Amino acid sequence: MLVGAMAERHYVHVGGEEGRDRLRVLARIFAPATAALLDRIEIVAGMRCLDIGCGGGDVSVELARRVGPRGAVIAIDFDGEALEIARREAVQAGLDNLTYRHLDLFALALDEPVDVVFTRFVLTHLRDPATALRRMAGLLRPGGRIVVEDADASANFCYPPETAFDLYSRLYRETMRGRGTDPDIGPKLPQLLRNAGFGDIGLNVYQPAEFIGGDIKLLVALTLDSVAQPALEAGLTNSDEINAASKRLYELVKDDNTVMSMPRIVQAWGRLL
Repeated sequence: MLVGAMAERHYVHVGGEEGRDRLRVLARIFAPATAALLDRIEIVAGMRCLDIGCGGGDVSVELARRVGPRGAVIAIDFDGEALEIARREAVQAGLDNLTYRHLDLFALALDEPVDVVFTRFVLTHLRDPATALRRMAGLLRPGGRIVVEDADASANFCYPPETAFDLYSRLYRETMRGRGTDPDIGPKLPQLLRNAGFGDIGLNVYQPAEFIGGDIKLLVALTLDSVAQPALEAGLTNSDEINAASKRLYELVKDDNTVMSMPRIVQAWGRLL
């Protein structure tokens, strides 16, 4: 889901087919809020868009549908297996204005600047998000727009209190911090955009949560599974503890008496000055 050499060693989630399954759940959860954001930014027919760290390509497909045959979408990621899956899905959807490229953000060369750069849940996994944003700015035409969605994992909640949820939340944040990345980057996005040369900065905050079991609770369990190996390697937990927590979180997916949230999500956007 990231951009290659800059982040590959720091990304905590599994990739490939297993990672795509998790990303499908994530896409279902965040699709309404992301679609509303794209409406707000006015992604219209004929635009050229760049999706950085596209993962399974769910937002790439949405962008391609919005810009239509007169527009174009370039989507990049370092997970080659995920991109192959995304390519197949784009063909099935009949989208010939969408191109997936397996490369690093800093290796990307464009024949002309783009109108919009979009990136979701990428900066949180980078050791140097400020440099990445300056690179993104360099790929935009003057007056082009950047659109960013990212997390503030400090704001997770669960009620009634649940030790398995607390472990998931702690391991996620500590594993990322141990790799030099920022699980709570969301509130910093407006200032990061300003420092990268953007103006007309906008901000929106939302937080998915649910009471009746469904995708949100499932994604919590899948995310714990995804970060389990890095957390074990970092010495943050042991296999008995993490296996017990995983089992409990999957039980809570079917529990209609527990409120569980995702991280707080910050949406930020700006115009290249």
